[in-house]
Amino acid sequence: MLKPHEIPECHAILIAGPTGAGKSRLAMDLAARMGSTIINADAMQVYGCWRILTARPLSDDEATVPHALYGHVGWQQDYSVGHWLTEIANLLQGHAQAPPLIVGGTGLYFHALTAGLAPIPKIPAEIRATGVKRLQDWGLIRFAEHLHQLDPRCRERLDPQNPARLLRAWEVLHATGKGLSDWQDETPPPLIKRKDTFAVLLNPDNAVLTERITERVHQMVASGALEECAASLTHWNPELPSSKAIGARELIAYLRGELTYSTALTKTVIATRQYAKRQRTWFRSRMQDWLHITDC
Repeated sequence: MLKPHEIPECHAILIAGPTGAGKSRLAMDLAARMGSTIINADAMQVYGCWRILTARPLSDDEATVPHALYGHVGWQQDYSVGHWLTEIANLLQGHAQAPPLIVGGTGLYFHALTAGLAPIPKIPAEIRATGVKRLQDWGLIRFAEHLHQLDPRCRERLDPQNPARLLRAWEVLHATGKGLSDWQDETPPPLIKRKDTFAVLLNPDNAVLTERITERVHQMVASGALEECAASLTHWNPELPSSKAIGARELIAYLRGELTYSTALTKTVIATRQYAKRQRTWFRSRMQDWLHITDC
C-alpha cells in the first residue's frame, strides 16, 4: 500500500475508489504518519443519521486523527456539491503543515474540486419530473434528438447514450432558459488545480471487491445498521437526499414487514454492487490520469 515517502509535495492528497476499496484504511494510515486532516468527499457520509450504513469512520478513528465534514448534516437537510465546495474551501484555507487527505467515493465532488462547478440554479422538482416522464414516453433516441434541436451545442458535448446527462441538459435548459453548455462555459476556476494534487484511485480486482461488499453488508447489519434504520422509521421520507444511502430502503422495507430478512440483505448486497459498478464507470471515464492502485 502507499507510503508517505512515495507522495510528492502537493497541496492536497486525493483518495477515491468504489465502496469497499479500502479508502478509509489508507487515509487513516497516511494521516497518522503525516499529521494530516482527513476530509470527507462522500455525499452520504455527511449525514449524521448514518454512521454504520455508510461506513463512516468510527468515533475512535475520529478521535485518533482529525476528520472534517463527516456526519455534520441533519437527515432533513438538502446538501449538494455546492454546499460541499463552500465548506471545503474554508478548510483548505486553514491547512498549514501537512496536506489534507480528501477521501471518498463521490466522483462529482472530486471533479468539482479540481475542475470547478458551473453555477447552475437548483432545478424545480416539477421540471425534473416532466423531463423524466418525457424520456420514458419518447425513448432515448427521440429525446436526444429533441434536445439537440433545442440546444445544438449538446450534440458536441454529451454522450447520446447517457440518459442521465441528457436529462440533466434538458432540465437545465427548461428551468433556466440557457443551455448546459453555456452554463459550463461560465464555470469559475477550481479550488485546487489537478496538477497541484497527488491523486490516488483504489481499484481492486472485481472478485475481491464483490467479496468485500458481501462481507461489509453482513458486518454492518451485525454492527447495528438495522437499529440505525429503526431510528429513522418515524421520519422516513424516501424523497429526501439522506434517504439515498445504499441499503436504507431495503432495510427499512424489512423493518416494515415488506421484505424478509434474507431478501433485504440480498437486495442490499446487490444494490451496493450496482453502486460500486456505477462508481467504477465514472472513475474510469474521469480519472484516467490518477494513480491507479489495484493491490489494496
